[in-house]
Amino acid sequence: MTDMNQVITTRVDGDIGVIISDNAPVNALGFAVRDGLVQALAALNADARVRVIVLACAGRTFFAGADITEFGKPKREPVLQAVIAALETSARPVIAAIHGTALGGGLEVALGCAFRVAVPSAKVGLPEINLGLLAAAGGTQRLPRLIGPEKALEFCLSGKPVSAGEALALGIIDHVAEGDVVQAGLDFARRVIDEAIPAVPVRDREEKLAATRADPSAFDAAAENWARRTRGQVAPAANIASVRRSFTLPIDQALAADAAAIADLIAGSQSRALRHQFFAEREAARIPGMPAGITPRPVDKVAVIGAGTMGGGIAMSFVAAGIPVLLIDATQDALDRGMDRIRANYAGSVKRGSLAQARMDARMALLSGATDRKAAADADLVVEAVFEDMDLKKTIFRELDAITRPGTVLSSNTSALDVDEIASVLTRPEDFLGLHFFAPANVMKLLEVVRAAKTGHHAIATAMAVGKRIGKVPVLSGNCDGFIGNRIIAKRSAAAERLLQQGALPPDIDGALKAFGFPMGPLEINDMSGLDVGWSIRKRRGTPFPIADGICERGWFGQKTGQGYYRYEPGSRTPLPNPDVETLILDTSARLGITRREIGREEITERLLYPLINEAARVVEEGIALRPSDVDVVYVNGYGWPRWRGGPLFHADEVGLATIVARLDAFRADTDDPSLEPAALLRTLADQGSTFAEWQKSRAGNP
Repeated sequence: MTDMNQVITTRVDGDIGVIISDNAPVNALGFAVRDGLVQALAALNADARVRVIVLACAGRTFFAGADITEFGKPKREPVLQAVIAALETSARPVIAAIHGTALGGGLEVALGCAFRVAVPSAKVGLPEINLGLLAAAGGTQRLPRLIGPEKALEFCLSGKPVSAGEALALGIIDHVAEGDVVQAGLDFARRVIDEAIPAVPVRDREEKLAATRADPSAFDAAAENWARRTRGQVAPAANIASVRRSFTLPIDQALAADAAAIADLIAGSQSRALRHQFFAEREAARIPGMPAGITPRPVDKVAVIGAGTMGGGIAMSFVAAGIPVLLIDATQDALDRGMDRIRANYAGSVKRGSLAQARMDARMALLSGATDRKAAADADLVVEAVFEDMDLKKTIFRELDAITRPGTVLSSNTSALDVDEIASVLTRPEDFLGLHFFAPANVMKLLEVVRAAKTGHHAIATAMAVGKRIGKVPVLSGNCDGFIGNRIIAKRSAAAERLLQQGALPPDIDGALKAFGFPMGPLEINDMSGLDVGWSIRKRRGTPFPIADGICERGWFGQKTGQGYYRYEPGSRTPLPNPDVETLILDTSARLGITRREIGREEITERLLYPLINEAARVVEEGIALRPSDVDVVYVNGYGWPRWRGGPLFHADEVGLATIVARLDAFRADTDDPSLEPAALLRTLADQGSTFAEWQKSRAGNP
């Protein structure tokens, strides 16, 4: 065996050369790997014994992609395109032997090889779209030559990996074999030699492009569909253009155009935003001050108290991850309704084809019910999900405190109530915290883990770990009214109310934020969630909204009553103009003595988002959020903030903090709302010409 450098080794087995990469943890294609691969190829091509080369990786995976830490830095030769060119022009055909995940640059390396084999558990994909990029090392040019441009477009723009079996059916992989991946490569190499299988480089396979060249209408239709779905985003448009080049330009010209396109994408705000979110979600899992040796407690059984819509969604989140759940409600009727709702949700998924019947049956088998809270005695984690009533929650936790064993993590799904007050009834408050799921709980990714004053490290570690296990993005929050997300969103709600009073109508407000990139407008969301929810919270807080309250006082609670900010036809969720509410809005403005004016879309967007950013700065300043990037993770994963805009505080940095402060000062001057006064942290950073990102970096490890 020959060491080409610290991560690449070669050996010769008879007439087959073998290259092994061992660059833990995921064999990222950094400089050392790229340089070593080029050297290894040259050495094995110069060895007269070698007739075929097998390329494989040690550890848990094949090349999982480019080294993202190199983005934005000066390129070091050889670049990835040069490595792939060396594979493609190798005098001895190269077989990529894939295990784990071949993603992004990893799959592009495999596409540069003459053949690809994989073990059944392997997955391949081009997820560059998730970072606002395209697979510019040849992925968008070679893949269409294997599977056709239309399928390649879906593959690139979905960003989703596919299994080895699916890749075999598509034509991406040539062979799938059980057992050791290197042996699978060696066995296939022997077939190539013994059967004289021709090694045609992917770049030279033109047959899959012929039909599209003759008639591009199918591709054009697919491209238009994707363009409509991703309007405003530059990376999808760049991917569409790149795949189109696969059948309109010679491959070398297309690759050169891709190189220019990727440079523009990397330098652009949208890719910066997506890369920011990529790292922010990983940073959110890091809890400063966690003592060494603290490990999560095992969670093998969960009890959920409350079989309503939220409780059922929470239960579905756990059983989907293979964790048994006991669903508890006070009456058999309530429990039966909850179970039926879960069963109906799964049945709908089966009907749509997104869930196999066998998987539904397996999940339902993990779910049991009870009407006595004493049944939770052997649970490792209890999640209370009853309605927002402090006295009821205290009663439940007094009982759970007596029923469950020490070490059981007790949690409340409260969205705003004081977790310290809830914990005050417990004899072991160190085992208690908030677990704030977002509706629908079985779909939404965000999980706020709310630390009470006496919450222990083991409880936090357990909550963060189990959140990740069930597919959520857990973010630690301090205790305040609304925690991170709902506290901040309240400022946008107040801004929306003010805009309605001053001259905007519901479609103006929702249209502004949808143009910004939100999938739904805030008033549409309120109608969907139920206007009575916010009304109840405002009454508790003593913060009246004359228009929103007036709508609720008329019994209009949104979709569930057929009327809210918008009107809804029976059985429909499509918002239609509501003349009754428009009349109420105009009458309220007149009653308050406000002269209405026309408000442009840009001003609406600023007035909705800048107060939100201001409150986010306060949340960071007070330590409710550990770091600015945690706020961004919360808003992207829980509130529909467009991922390609990075989050509120990333967006603030992009706009410029001095600009944000100046606009807030102007808003403050024409209203009596003290919350519009720029937060101290925001104003200080603006005065310094600094950013939230720089502030976070300066405090890394010491929030």
